[in-house]
Amino acid sequence: MASLESQLAYEPQVLKFGTSGRRGLIIHLTQLEIYTNVTGELRYLQALPPSQGGVRKGDDFYYAYDLRPSSINYVENNRGGLCQAVEKALKDAGMNPINLGAIPTPALTYYALQKGKGSIMVTGSHIPFDRNGYKLNTSLGELLKKDEQPINESVAVARKELLAQPFAESLFDNQGMLKSRETALEPVIDDGKTAYFQRYIDFFKGETLQGFKLLVYQHSAVGRDFIVELFKALGADVLPIGRSDTFVPIDTEAIDQAQLDTLQALYDGTGQSFDAILSTDGDSDRPLLVAPDNGKLRFFSGDLLGMVVAEFLGSDAVVVPISTNDAIDIGPLANFTEPKTKIGSPYVIAGMQNSVAKGRSRVLGWEANGGFLTGSDIEYDGKVLPALPTRDAVLPLLSVLFASRKQNVSIPALFNKLPARFSRAAVIRNFPRANSLKIVARFSPTEIKGIYELSYEGDKRTNRFVDGDKVAEVDSAHTKAVDDIRAGLQSVFTSERGFGSIIRLNYTDGVRAIFDNGDVAHIRPSGNADELRIYSVANSQARADEICDLGIQEPNGLLRQLAKLV
Repeated sequence: MASLESQLAYEPQVLKFGTSGRRGLIIHLTQLEIYTNVTGELRYLQALPPSQGGVRKGDDFYYAYDLRPSSINYVENNRGGLCQAVEKALKDAGMNPINLGAIPTPALTYYALQKGKGSIMVTGSHIPFDRNGYKLNTSLGELLKKDEQPINESVAVARKELLAQPFAESLFDNQGMLKSRETALEPVIDDGKTAYFQRYIDFFKGETLQGFKLLVYQHSAVGRDFIVELFKALGADVLPIGRSDTFVPIDTEAIDQAQLDTLQALYDGTGQSFDAILSTDGDSDRPLLVAPDNGKLRFFSGDLLGMVVAEFLGSDAVVVPISTNDAIDIGPLANFTEPKTKIGSPYVIAGMQNSVAKGRSRVLGWEANGGFLTGSDIEYDGKVLPALPTRDAVLPLLSVLFASRKQNVSIPALFNKLPARFSRAAVIRNFPRANSLKIVARFSPTEIKGIYELSYEGDKRTNRFVDGDKVAEVDSAHTKAVDDIRAGLQSVFTSERGFGSIIRLNYTDGVRAIFDNGDVAHIRPSGNADELRIYSVANSQARADEICDLGIQEPNGLLRQLAKLV
């Protein structure tokens, strides 16, 4: 009898973990592939004890989704219906699926955590329209990197079983789609949205945003109406703008001039003055904050946003990735900053867990994209905000406004109090990940095991190792290799382009070059898309912008030149 595998009329593409969750091109996201992965992940969770995030058959299991058409609808090329596949996998695994509807990712996660249950968010987050994916949470929160290998092993077993099934008995047709072409989902309940709304109404009770005039750039963000409703409920005068019926990929980590020009045009088109423009990415877990400054809109990057919020909330431990603006190392938070992590919320969460284990009681974390995480309950003015160890866009936006009100300064003036270090991020899309990895390998001392940082001082070359933060001079056998690395980078990051000499190279995640004139250029492949990113830090915003512009310039920018060297 013919197996399902033998009858498939396409070449299956395995859905892999990215920085956080699984993402892929819609043309490859068959319902079979989604069902296979969710089945394997659920088996993993069902094998864990509740104390480690496990779930039990018969438990409620929550899911939600963003506004991408493929999340709940069937789209061209016989794809889509991701939620239908998720719901079917949940039922077949003995779980009770509960549909929380189109709500922000942190709203889903918060509600599920309060109930002590697992959850799945169907979303492609900020990545382009032709992609989608999902993110599964245990009953204790996000999956961590240590979970990925055993999950992949469980998924491999599920894949083998499903493909070996007789085609006549399989749930799936030769296109990898459910034969039933099921369209209906469980009825939506609003409890998740309501609980998330109340979270902030309760925490900021007695405070008001009255007097603030805000624009909310709605585009296609799943939280676009939620943001309007919440900020109005807290007293702000809110005007929604820029609503879109087609999906708009907003990457809050790499806001370019074209997007700022769009916001400026929308702002100017109102004919009014406002204190700020607020927005989020597609699944509304990353904030976007822009405010007028001397007649022109100014974008405030997520790493700076996090610093303002952490000071406002009075953190005693902050965990941030290596891509964060180094103003954190010279400002009031320097004494509370934990060792910097790799990029991605699972790494930040693991760092926050370590801080809690060391006895810290006000543990916060954030990423350069602005997603803000709370690793412990936070008390403020007699009220307690329960921990939410996942990216959240609402808390940082609210905290900045309340901090501005408390200090009686404008939003730009609030950020001007931070150390004068400026950052930007930019990205080249459709850059094959394999090529990005070759660049990182070419400029990394791969033969020196355990190294995370190289320092150059005159003729002295120093290694810094992960193991106990041990420091040692580079031995003679490796001196030429590390000098060749610096020379290769300096052939691209030249003095003609304004760069000084490289004094440090950090390899926590990608390649981060620190120059003696204060410039920083950080190269890193995206974790879930064919994209190559560049992060910059400098002593002026103009220089930080220039570094990123030089980085992604076509056809001969810094990133393209690095690619030619490999």
